Amino acid sequence: MTGVRFFLALCLALFAVSAAHADAAFQRWLDGVWPEAQKLGVTRATFETATRGLSPDYSLPDLAIPGRPEKPPPQPEFVRPPAEYLRAATLSRLAAHGKELAAQYRDTLKRIEKEFGVPGTVVLAIWARETDYGRYRLPHDAIRVLATQAYVGKRKDFFRNEFLHALKMLQQGIPRSDMRSSWGGALGLTQFLPSDYFKFAVDFDGKGRADIWRSVPDALASAAKQLAGRGWRRGEPWAIEVHPPKNVDCTAAVPSISYPIGEWIAHGYRPAYGRQVSATVRAIKASLLLPEGRYGPAFLTPQNYFVIKEYNYSDLYVLFVGHLSDLIAGGRPFETPWSQNKQLKTSDVEAMQRRLAALGLYRDKVDGKAGMLTRAALGAYQKKNGLTLDCWPTAAVLEHMQRH
Repeated sequence: MTGVRFFLALCLALFAVSAAHADAAFQRWLDGVWPEAQKLGVTRATFETATRGLSPDYSLPDLAIPGRPEKPPPQPEFVRPPAEYLRAATLSRLAAHGKELAAQYRDTLKRIEKEFGVPGTVVLAIWARETDYGRYRLPHDAIRVLATQAYVGKRKDFFRNEFLHALKMLQQGIPRSDMRSSWGGALGLTQFLPSDYFKFAVDFDGKGRADIWRSVPDALASAAKQLAGRGWRRGEPWAIEVHPPKNVDCTAAVPSISYPIGEWIAHGYRPAYGRQVSATVRAIKASLLLPEGRYGPAFLTPQNYFVIKEYNYSDLYVLFVGHLSDLIAGGRPFETPWSQNKQLKTSDVEAMQRRLAALGLYRDKVDGKAGMLTRAALGAYQKKNGLTLDCWPTAAVLEHMQRH
């Protein structure tokens, strides 16, 4: 028993030494941040108040800590198949509430569209996706999240900048209690990173401060200004659902291949529900999107699609927001149903990406996300090896890659 007690005491002592060392290292890191904060106008008093007693939150995802297994971000956009992420029941519920809010904020939304060119239904849909129209309580303290991600995260420089701007927000009078965030440090009803707050936040209700936490007009106008600032084109669609020809080459579904919408239509891509497309829209350039390869719906995606993608870099996110905005405006469900295909595990997609990269077919990052470029590279592999061309990652194709 004495030996067991000694061992436990030794473990506790070693843990305490390790924790003290980690705390000292974090404090040194904070000391190195102070000069940059000072350049942004943060006073010493604000800095010390914000960082007093601050410690890293090692339970967060997307950290790079030696000796610890990686904890991937909880991003359903990248791990759920389309049919699960884009559930009709969820979209229907959010659309019904969105219609009520569209009526409640009719005048505000008209002003937003007039000033920024972004339809009110689009910013309502972003609000719905980000925080369920404000009903979702953000779980984290943004200062701690951003400091942790800047200290031991995978994107240290990116989050260091966000941490500095979060300190600047405190300096300008934003209460710490308001600064609740996601695991990635995004704030408010429509989820703004601190640097974007300074670029795009709008005092749209005229109360003297851009309040993206409590003021719906401010939050929605800020989201619209962000979309406008990133290239939103007034009066153009976000996407058009189409029925592709039976012999569609799914490797062509990449942003770099772009033609006028009218040209796609002339080559057999029929708009869903027999929709008539005006001459103005036909002239807009768009690329092809096949979120499930040759399964499920297909879309022609002009610039506004990619502007929404700047808000969250996921095709499923854009489809959710864009489609929900259509439903709020009275549109119909997707005409082509989603398949029941399963999503490969992140580690399997990473293995596929590494193999495709080794073969010279894939030149993007290995991140375990089966996005446009991964699907197209997979299609190129299927072509090269005489496999069924569907551009959808499966265990069978991965096994083929590992054998050859």
